[in-house]
Amino acid sequence: MSLAFGVLLLPQVNEEMALLLCALAAAAIGCLLIFKLLPALANRNAWFCILWHETIVLNLWDRLTGSTQPERVLRHVLGTARRGDPQSVVDAIDRFCNTFEWAMNVGDEKGQILDQVVSEVNPGVALELGTYCGYSTVRIARLLKPGARLYTMESEPHFADIAQQVISFAGLQDQVEVLRGLASELIPELRKKFDVDKLDFVFIDHCKESYRPDIEQLESCGLLRAGTVLLADNVTFPGAPEYLDYVRHSPRYRSQYYGSHLEYTQVKDGLEKSVFLG
Repeated sequence: MSLAFGVLLLPQVNEEMALLLCALAAAAIGCLLIFKLLPALANRNAWFCILWHETIVLNLWDRLTGSTQPERVLRHVLGTARRGDPQSVVDAIDRFCNTFEWAMNVGDEKGQILDQVVSEVNPGVALELGTYCGYSTVRIARLLKPGARLYTMESEPHFADIAQQVISFAGLQDQVEVLRGLASELIPELRKKFDVDKLDFVFIDHCKESYRPDIEQLESCGLLRAGTVLLADNVTFPGAPEYLDYVRHSPRYRSQYYGSHLEYTQVKDGLEKSVFLG
């Protein structure tokens, strides 16, 4: 190639190189946004957290893997936890949610509050509203005394099926009964079908709009006794204002708020502990 011909090509080469560098820079910025800045924002901003994790990332993982998040949680538990060891199952799900995918369970930080309350109450009969993958179910059941019973209600059949496998893998199937259906339909059956007289402890972590009506139904069915402890998750975010207004102003309850963070994030959240006074 002659020097003159090479000089003629320099502007074209430089232009193509510039475009390539611009494309690489744009890709780098995109990766920075996707893998660093947006997750960091989701870690601290409440509504963006739900948008990012529950809409964008969850749908992306579902499409890429051809599986659901509960199936991925179960696969992780089966592959990393020890069969018959409830604590290892809890730890495995926490690692999955901290490392791979955010999931809508009570989480490790609020889970310690749940552990504390369950240990204080030492229930003989407990109820959980909202099972999802069985994380909090295992967390509660691992602390129950011999002979105690936990009933957990889940309206989504797929979630209930996965949770049953997680519970069985943890070795807690003899203490836990997974009830499939809407809590509003299952609560009246607790006494008739399952011989439940009174509940000692209720963990509430399902549809936030259902918190108050479902608790009122527990009252009307006579399933609460003086001293029954209710513990409600996500009362700050996404929030359960009608429930909080009810338990904080009703003379039938004595309530206490435990400030914390939304599962696996720095978003402010909390639990409400309410003691039924009769």
